[in-house]
Amino acid sequence: MKRGKKNPDAGDPLSNSDTRTGSSEMNATKPGLSSMKSMGLLLAVLMVASVMFSLSVVLKDPPSDGVVEADAASRLLQIRLHPGIDSDDGLSEKKEQLGDINLVASSFDKESCLSRYEASLYRKESPFKQSSYLDYRLQRYEDLHRRCGPFTRSYNLTLDKLNSGDQSDGGDSVCRYAIWLNSNGELGNRMLSLASAFLYALLTNRVLLVEPGVDMADLFCEPFPNTSWFLPLEFPLKSRFNEQSLLAYRHVDSSDQQKLFFCEESQVLLDEPPWLIMKADSFFLPSLFSISSFKRELEKLFPEKETAFYFLGQYLFHPTNVVWGLITRYYGTYLARADQRIGIYIGVSESGNDQFQYLVDQILACGTRYKLLPEVDKQRHLPSSQVLNQKSKAVFVSSSSPGYFESIRDIYWENPTVMGEIISVQKLSHKDYQKTSRNMEYKRAWAEIYLLSCTGVLVVTSSWSSLMDVAHGLGGLTPWVLNKTENGTVHEPYCVRARSIEPCSQATLFQSCKD
Repeated sequence: MKRGKKNPDAGDPLSNSDTRTGSSEMNATKPGLSSMKSMGLLLAVLMVASVMFSLSVVLKDPPSDGVVEADAASRLLQIRLHPGIDSDDGLSEKKEQLGDINLVASSFDKESCLSRYEASLYRKESPFKQSSYLDYRLQRYEDLHRRCGPFTRSYNLTLDKLNSGDQSDGGDSVCRYAIWLNSNGELGNRMLSLASAFLYALLTNRVLLVEPGVDMADLFCEPFPNTSWFLPLEFPLKSRFNEQSLLAYRHVDSSDQQKLFFCEESQVLLDEPPWLIMKADSFFLPSLFSISSFKRELEKLFPEKETAFYFLGQYLFHPTNVVWGLITRYYGTYLARADQRIGIYIGVSESGNDQFQYLVDQILACGTRYKLLPEVDKQRHLPSSQVLNQKSKAVFVSSSSPGYFESIRDIYWENPTVMGEIISVQKLSHKDYQKTSRNMEYKRAWAEIYLLSCTGVLVVTSSWSSLMDVAHGLGGLTPWVLNKTENGTVHEPYCVRARSIEPCSQATLFQSCKD
């Protein structure tokens, strides 16, 4: 239509076909155009006013600090619970299966295990990043454990087949289990072997069930949500060792015969029985890396091999509220206010006076040589005001012999440090364990392990201690290990740095079925 053309000079032949008509039509459209311009202007004014009003509301009443802090704390909790969740690693589609992280956290009863939520407050920020694939596999394992855990339909069906000797294929409803036998031995050894057994269960798609013994339930919270990892007391454990077709028993240690466990042929045979009973009192986790069928999966789970126990230990071992109370009260009283926390583990008992003093001298020489401990000035009674350093350091000594602690404490009490640091030397009460229950002894040992893992630096007298291995493995610490003295004399190097944070990294472990 001609009315659609507003510019007669546009060169359109239709606009010039009838000058009289075009002129009259253009004049007729002028009032309409004016009205449209007015309406447009009005709409623009209203839109600007609306935007200004919205901005004024936002700026006038911003979110409260509490809301911001709560949101930040929520996101921080998500990161701590699942540190690898944001990295892709080829798992974009699988991540959707993990569900809401908050739902995972809420599936635990917080009050029943405070350490699960508060542990990050007592350790330094981790330098290691958990792989998103490990995070995914742990979530998948939790789903399996919920489906196959004690007293579930699948568990009852698999147990009925064992009791009846039924060897028929039960299909997907039949689950497979790895039962960890509790040796009731040294706590550190049990923790190392249990973490190894869990990784084996993860690799073989078995459900790990733990023989509780007399103390496990008093030391550790349940690690998996909405289920239990403890083997029911009703399980016919001792009466079923000879049911080889449905149940296999393996003692995992460093003997030549037991090394066959790590042979590929043995793993093929062990894959068949639905029940596998494992007795181990050693750290066999590194040897799983020697099994060829596990290698690719392990590389995806732990791109840094040495972090395997670090991540699994922090996932599995949460102190119960009773033990957590021992840890947090001690930490808050003696360690929390220090700028730096140093752990010293002395795994030898007191001997002759000469040997005792040599060891104390070597600990101090190692600490001062590598600037782990402050140097004392025995010539002055007070530090020079020109070098006064108000930094505080807390030294936590773990030793069954009080004499070492007292000697180190007295050195820093009787002499000022060269740089004027404020030093406190602490130790858990050396109450005679013979006068405490066995259960309480293990609780105190677990508290001591945990406190050592919360230090920033660790000096140890021996690399042959499972307690020390668990402590530096959980804390992600690479300890300084004292060299053995020769003829009772201390000489350089006073100590050496361990190879890695991995437990037993200084020891020669059995690595494969052929070693």
